[in-house]
Amino acid sequence: MHETPLTGLVLSGGGARAAYQVGVLRALAKMRREVLGPRARMSNPFGVITGTSAGAINAAALAAHADRFEAAVEVIAKVWQHFSADQVYRADSLGVIRSGAQWLTMLSVGWVIARWRRARPRSLLDNEPLAELLQRLVPLERIPLVQQQRQLHALAVTASSYTSGEHYTFYSMQKPVETWIRSQRVAVPSEITHKHLLASAAIPFVFPAQHLEVPGDPGWFGDGSMRNTAPLSPAIHLGAERLLIIGAGRMQEPAGRQIVQTGYPNLAQIAGHALSSIFLDALAVDVERMKRINRTLALLPESALADTPLRPVEALVIAPSMRLDDIAAKHLSSLPGPVRALLRGAGVSGEGQTARGTALASYLLFEAPYTRELMALGEADTLGRRDEVMQFFGWDAAHRAQRLAREAARAGEPLVDFDISRPMPDFELP
Repeated sequence: MHETPLTGLVLSGGGARAAYQVGVLRALAKMRREVLGPRARMSNPFGVITGTSAGAINAAALAAHADRFEAAVEVIAKVWQHFSADQVYRADSLGVIRSGAQWLTMLSVGWVIARWRRARPRSLLDNEPLAELLQRLVPLERIPLVQQQRQLHALAVTASSYTSGEHYTFYSMQKPVETWIRSQRVAVPSEITHKHLLASAAIPFVFPAQHLEVPGDPGWFGDGSMRNTAPLSPAIHLGAERLLIIGAGRMQEPAGRQIVQTGYPNLAQIAGHALSSIFLDALAVDVERMKRINRTLALLPESALADTPLRPVEALVIAPSMRLDDIAAKHLSSLPGPVRALLRGAGVSGEGQTARGTALASYLLFEAPYTRELMALGEADTLGRRDEVMQFFGWDAAHRAQRLAREAARAGEPLVDFDISRPMPDFELP
């Protein structure tokens, strides 16, 4: 069973930056195993799992194996540890020419060639390989099973409709919940499919939109971070009483940071800035909104609290302590040659401190040297906040209880241990 109180896991978007989330999850699994022992292998600490963009893929992979939490984290981690760009998008010369080269040509000599050749490129990159990876990595057919076992209360992923302009939350849960509709936001109970994940992870301009058959409003959908003004909302609506929120970028910049003047911004710099606004700003604003609501509710008397549907939500936010753009700048050479050439055409150049346009590259660097460094950062950031994490989950209390039990055993009283009836599952890597 999932742990109580009902804890929601919120995984934000960010393309290759989502490797950081996996590092955080590995550190959490390690801490949990130290405290809970063998039972940590099977039980799931997150009854509600929600994700956006690349975070939706991590969320769905975790949810599909909610009955094997620790093993699921390790399988996801091994995929990210050995990532290469050609597992996510066509990185060969022909694939790049068919998508990205045509797209950039349309931006430059544009309509003349379009009318002559009837060119209709849909995106900068072709992410057909990602669809194949999802088939192997995310067995969504297991979701009803883990829900029946009460290992998972709800899974939700988000996407944005280019057709209607509204932001959608697609959610799967066994118990009915009152569907919520807010301004430009719609929640739809749904059997979540790989197409939902591809739609949620379709970074605007970079990956192609996906067509989803939404009841009453079918249309083309793109990245779930677009128009996502309340990224914490789905987890709260689905019953989460506390939230672990894992970001994919710094929540705020340190004071006194030096800004390097690089002249007029090129296309890559503008695109990177736009993507950072889409992926990072809404989460920071929503976290601050939640904190303000919590502070306001703390000032209300009991009688007033009874008259409001609002409730305080405990939250722990873990986000990178370093700028991921700077880390990406060190690994641009890891990208396949055709992709580097494509990004140079958009303005990504240099390496290290002299690099330009690295924000855009940081979302596309699905290469092991970069993803491993982000995972290591996620582990280090989480382990560095060990006391906060232990207190948030109540594992510090569990640790004290285990110590008292050991002391009782040494005094001659019986020690109760956990009996794991099923062996640790052996997963095959995709």
